[in-house]
Amino acid sequence: MNKRALLLKLAQDMRASYWFIPANMVLFAIVLAYGSEWLDHNAEILPFQFPESLIDTQVEGARSTLSTIATSVIGVTGVMFSMTIVAVSFAAGNYGPRLIGNFMRNRGNQISLGILIATFVYALLILRAVQDPSETAEIEAFVPQYSMLLAMLGCIIAVFTMIYFVHHVPETINVGNITAGLGQRLEAEIKAIIDAEDARDKRREVTYPDRDPDHRIALNAAGYIRTLNYQQVEKLTDRDDWLLRIEQQPGDFVSSFTPVMSVWSHEALSDDDIAELRDCYALGTSKTEHQNVLFLVDELVEVLARALSPGVNDPFTAINCLNWMQNALSVARHHGEGLGEDGAGKHALGPRLTYDTLFERSFLASKPYTDTDELTKAQYEKLVAELKRSQ
Repeated sequence: MNKRALLLKLAQDMRASYWFIPANMVLFAIVLAYGSEWLDHNAEILPFQFPESLIDTQVEGARSTLSTIATSVIGVTGVMFSMTIVAVSFAAGNYGPRLIGNFMRNRGNQISLGILIATFVYALLILRAVQDPSETAEIEAFVPQYSMLLAMLGCIIAVFTMIYFVHHVPETINVGNITAGLGQRLEAEIKAIIDAEDARDKRREVTYPDRDPDHRIALNAAGYIRTLNYQQVEKLTDRDDWLLRIEQQPGDFVSSFTPVMSVWSHEALSDDDIAELRDCYALGTSKTEHQNVLFLVDELVEVLARALSPGVNDPFTAINCLNWMQNALSVARHHGEGLGEDGAGKHALGPRLTYDTLFERSFLASKPYTDTDELTKAQYEKLVAELKRSQ
C-alpha cells in the first residue's frame, strides 16, 4: 500500500518544526561525545600531537570550564527561545496567523537552537568523563583533553551563533523581508509549475463518459488537503479499466463525505482499490504552501489587507505586496510557454493553474482594500495597466 502522500506530509511537518533539526543535532552531539571520549582513551592512534599548551588542562580547570559552558549555553538558549516566541507572536498579530509557518520553517532559527542545545548536551556528557584521582582505589586522574578542545570549539561556535541570532530575528519580522520572501517563493513555484508542464509531452486530455461516475471516493476524515501524490495518481490512470478525475486539490477543505476523486470503471472497486486511492491524499489541520501556490498569493493579500486596515494604515507595505503580485503574474505570462489563460479541458490530474486564476486571487482579491487608499489605488491601476500592455 502506497503511503507516499503521508510521508510527504510528515516531511513537511518536520521541516516546519523546531524539534527535528535540534533533535538530530543533539543525537550527533551524543555520538560525538562518546567518540571523542574514546579517542582520549586511545590517543596513541592519532598520527600527530597537539601542542602541549592545548592539552594540559587539569581536573578542576576542566570541570569548571565545562560547567561554565553548559550553564551559560542553556541560559542563552532560554533567552533565544523567548526571543523566537516574541517574534512569532508579533508576526502572527501584525501580519496574519498564517505566516507563522514561515517562521517555523526558518532554517536559521532551527539550526541556531540546535547548535546551542547540542553544545549543552556535549559539555554535560564530557563533564561526567572527568575523573579525580582516588586515594582508596587505583583510579588515576583523567581529563579528556581532546574532548575539552571540542567543547571549547563548540562554545566559540555557540557565541557566534548567538551573535547571528540576535541579528537574524529582527530581519525575520521585517515586513519588507516577509513580503519579499513570499514573492520570491511564489515566483519560484510558478516557474516550477511551468517547467513541469513544458517538460511533459502534452498533458493528457480526458473525455469523460456522459454519465455519473461509478465511484466517488471520500476520505472518511475532515481537514485541509495537505499533500496529493500525483505520481501515484498517474500510475493509477494507466489501468485499462479505470478513468480518474481529481475533484479536490491541495489547499481545499474536505469533510468526511466530500468526494475527492471520481472513478469510472468496468468493475466494482475492492476495498484495497479504494484504500489505494485514498492513500494518494494526506490531510492536515491547516493550509500550507506545499503543492498549493495559491496559498502564497493568499498570504500576500492578507498582508496587504492588514496593512490597509484603519488601525495600521501602511500603504507602502500594501504597495510592496502589489509589486510582488505583479512580478508573479509577469513570470506566469512570460516564463517558458507561460500559464494558460483558462482552465478549459479537464485533465486526469484535475484543472491546472491558470493565469486568470492567479489574477483573480491576487489583484481582484486585493481591489476592495486598495480602493480605500488613494496612494495604493494609483499603484494598483498602474500595475494592472502594465500587465495589460505586456499581454
